[in-house]
Formats: sequence, structure tokens, C-alpha cells
Amino acid sequence: MNNSMKWVLNRMPASEDRYLPVMSLENVEKARAFHRSFPHYSVTPLVRLDGMARQLGLGALCVKDESWRFGLNAFKVLGGSFAIARYIAGELGRDVSELTYDRLTSPELRAEFGQATFFTATDGNHGRGVAWAARQLGQKAVIRMPKGTVRSRFENIAKEGAQVSVEELNYDDCVRLAAAEADKTEHGVVIQDTAWEGYEEIPSWIMQGYGTMAAEAAEQMRRQELDRPTHIFVQAGVGSLAGAVAGYFANRFPTDPPKLIVMEARAADCHYQSALASDGGVRAVGGDLRTIMAGLACGEVNTVSWDILRNHAAAFLSCPDWMSAKGMRMLAAPLKGDPAVTSGESGAIGMGVITSIMEDSACSEPREALKLDGNSRVLLFSTEGDTDPERYQKIVWDGWDGLE
Repeated sequence: MNNSMKWVLNRMPASEDRYLPVMSLENVEKARAFHRSFPHYSVTPLVRLDGMARQLGLGALCVKDESWRFGLNAFKVLGGSFAIARYIAGELGRDVSELTYDRLTSPELRAEFGQATFFTATDGNHGRGVAWAARQLGQKAVIRMPKGTVRSRFENIAKEGAQVSVEELNYDDCVRLAAAEADKTEHGVVIQDTAWEGYEEIPSWIMQGYGTMAAEAAEQMRRQELDRPTHIFVQAGVGSLAGAVAGYFANRFPTDPPKLIVMEARAADCHYQSALASDGGVRAVGGDLRTIMAGLACGEVNTVSWDILRNHAAAFLSCPDWMSAKGMRMLAAPLKGDPAVTSGESGAIGMGVITSIMEDSACSEPREALKLDGNSRVLLFSTEGDTDPERYQKIVWDGWDGLE
């Protein structure tokens, strides 16, 4: 098996870009206002790795540490909570700006709205976020998880009071199962972070929720006198996060956006395969999708985020597991003077990738093509902490490099 990174520049024909307004600054600000209304809200840290930036020959290297988000150890709750709020607002004929956390959890609103059952499929983080938000807002949640799901992620969801099961299906088939169950349930609603024909609105709301994280990072870089990122490396499963980040920064810096590089697990590289075909169409990846990057083990793209990425991503990377494992170890044991970051398998891939691109002679072509040098200010998103503590220790302490 080829155990090196694969990459392709984006040479796809542009579309009419009709989904870029999903991530308008106005829409993202509504999501941020909603998240700020939660008593659990605080801005997650933007960690500067100045020593590592110097060693790699970069101008700056920043990591947005989402292990602190709402006490849930991952960023995903931002999307699920906002989508649930927008759904309730729509059912009541109101704008989401009217529904703060206090209003949503009030007895008056619960009496007015009643109770829905929110269905989703998840590898762990999204489902935990949906379950948590549903419990906070007095709603029900049903969560379906793919085969191979580790016990800790299952238990974290069960603790939120959701009905949860592990199915003998891969992620994409779990999505189809959850959608079918919701369709048969009275007041059943799918809160899924992927989109398909006829199901675009709720995934768009989830992406807007992710915009809170992107907007925080942009403002933190500005306050730290780094102006703005020149390069953003963002991971993709179905692509909702990547499309949200690409869309937000394209709207914030319309004349000169940062170069956005999409990273995927080798076993589930549907975006890379689609970009490689270069015609703008999507390609699916099937099978068991075996990778340590469980949050990225998705073989079918979100059609909303894909349309944004085909217009605004600079490159697509297909990454072996060992890159994520290396990134985890580097973030956990940084250079002297740099702060440590507890980053899980799906969160640390950016650290492994940027290190390989800057230090590996075999990666000189993408380094030059993306113009990564001493003037580059690189932003990474560590999207989760140690959501699987046993595997985290196996990788960071014992040196395990993954399933490949």
C-alpha cells in the first residue's frame, strides 16, 4: 500500500456558486449570537506554536483547540444545536434570533412547540452534540452509529439520554437508516451534517453553526496581530466543516481569501477522488472505511459543502493514518515554549500534514505549489480532544500508527 500523502490542486470548473451565501457573515453572526446565549459558551483557545513555526520555516502556526467546546471535547455541537434551534424557530414561524437559550428552555416555549425526536447518524462527536443539545432543550434524540464504534463514544452519547445503537453498517448506510426511521416517526426530524438532493436546508444550518468556530479563529488571529491566515488546512469527512470554513473565509475576505487545503483519511477520500476527476462531479468511496480518523470515515460528500469547496478550495489531500498519529504526538509533546494540545485522531491530521509538507523532501511539489514559506500564517483546526481515551494513549504513549 502507498503510505505517502496524495495531493491534487483544484482544477475543477467553477459552478454558479449558489451555496456561498449559506456562509454569509450575517448568517454566521446569527449562529454566534445563538451560541453566546448558552451559559456553557466560551471562546475556545487559539494556540500559537511559535517554536514549531520557526522550525518548519513558517511565519506563524495556529491551532484552534476545540477540546474545550461546551465541555464536550469536540466542535460538532455548534452545528447540531444551531440546526435544532433553527428548526424549532421555523416551526413556530419565528426568526432564530428570537430564540435564545433561555427562551428555548422556557416552559412557555416547550408548551408551544411540544417535543420532536431528532435523528442522526454519527461516528461519535456529531451525535453527542445533537444528543446534548436535545437534552438541554427538552427534546428527544435517536442516534445510530456505524460498526466499529468504540465503547467510550457510545457511552458519551448514552449519558446524554439519547436512544443510541451501534449498527452493522458503515457511516453512510447509518445515515440512510436514520433518515428512514425519522420519516416513519411522528414529529421525527433528521439533523444530519451531510446533504443530498432534497435535503439541503438543515445541513446548511449545521454549517452555519460551524461558522462560529471559524469566526472566532479569524478574530483571535487579528487580536494576536497576525492579521489573517494565508493558509487554512481543514479536515473533511462529509465536508460540512471544510465547506463552512471555506465559505466563511471567502465571504470575509472576498478579494483575497486564504488558500484552503482539504485533508481526508486515505480510506475515505471522496473529496480527493472527486477533485482528481476534475470535472466538478462527486465520487463516492465505499466499503468499511477503516481509518483511525473515525470522524473522517465518510465515503459520500455533502452536496452543499462540495459546491462551495469546488469553487474555493486550493487543493485536496488524501492522507495515511500515520500522519494523524504523528500529529497527535507532536501536539501532545511540543517544542519547548509551545503549549501542548490534546488532539484526537480526526483533530491532529493538520499537524501531521503541515509537518510533512514543510520537512519531507518528497513533499516539495505541494509546498511550492501552495506557496508555503516564511511569510505563511497557517491555521489548523483541532476539532476534537481525546474522545477515545484508550486509543489516544495507544497512539501517543505506545507509538501506534493506525489501522493501515
